[in-house]
Formats: sequence, structure tokens, C-alpha cells
Amino acid sequence: MHTHSTMSKAQFSNYPGTESFAETYHYSQAVRIGNILRISGQGGWDKDGKVAADPKEQISLALQNILAALRAAEPSAGWHNVVSVRSFHTDIAGAFEVMTKAFKELGPDHRPTWTCVEVRRLALEEMVVEIEAEALI
Repeated sequence: MHTHSTMSKAQFSNYPGTESFAETYHYSQAVRIGNILRISGQGGWDKDGKVAADPKEQISLALQNILAALRAAEPSAGWHNVVSVRSFHTDIAGAFEVMTKAFKELGPDHRPTWTCVEVRRLALEEMVVEIEAEALI
């Protein structure tokens, strides 16, 4: 007997302010497959797409952008839905404590998995951080 499994259709989305990224770089900020939401690497850009000069501000904005991508796909979603985080940094030494503090503020009782990697360069030259996330919604 042969059975067919049904795969959920992938639903791609972008949050307000990232339409130009989607068009210019030909990608989406998030994809929802069933109850799993995968969020593309988010940088420290503001609603106009401008990357902040301050590294701490980039981390803050990147995490805010993860929340924006979550809510664009599922309005009731929040940090509590995040199960896994991958962060890429051009300087881990300068970012590690900032990330840890931000995680504690976002969810004092919530601890998703986290992989933290130092890289030589990120997509845009001015970026010092890029953060991916996966959530269950």
C-alpha cells in the first residue's frame, strides 16, 4: 500500500519597510510551513531600511525586526513562540553580553536554543549583526 503525505504549502511574507529588500535582493523575510515560521537573517535596519551605526542599536533593531517578521506572519506571535536563534556577528566579543541581556529582556522565563557565530562580513557592509529565528506558531 502506498500512502501520500500532505505537505503544507509554504507561505512567504515580508513586514512593512522590507518591500525594497524583497524586490532588490529577491527573497522573503519569513516563510510559514504549517505551524513553523522561519525568519530570514534580520539586520539592524530601521523602518526605512537604514542600518544603524551603533552596534548595540543594530542588535536591538535586528531583534525588533524578528518580532515584526513574526507578527506579519501571525499577529498574535511574540518572543515566546521563538524556539531557535542563530546570530552572526563581525565581533562576538563586543556582542555576546548585549545579546544575552536582550534575550533576558525579551523573555525572562523563555530560553530558545541559540547558535552564535563570528563571521568576517555580512550581506551589507555596514552590518555587524544578522539574526535568524525559528518559531512555532
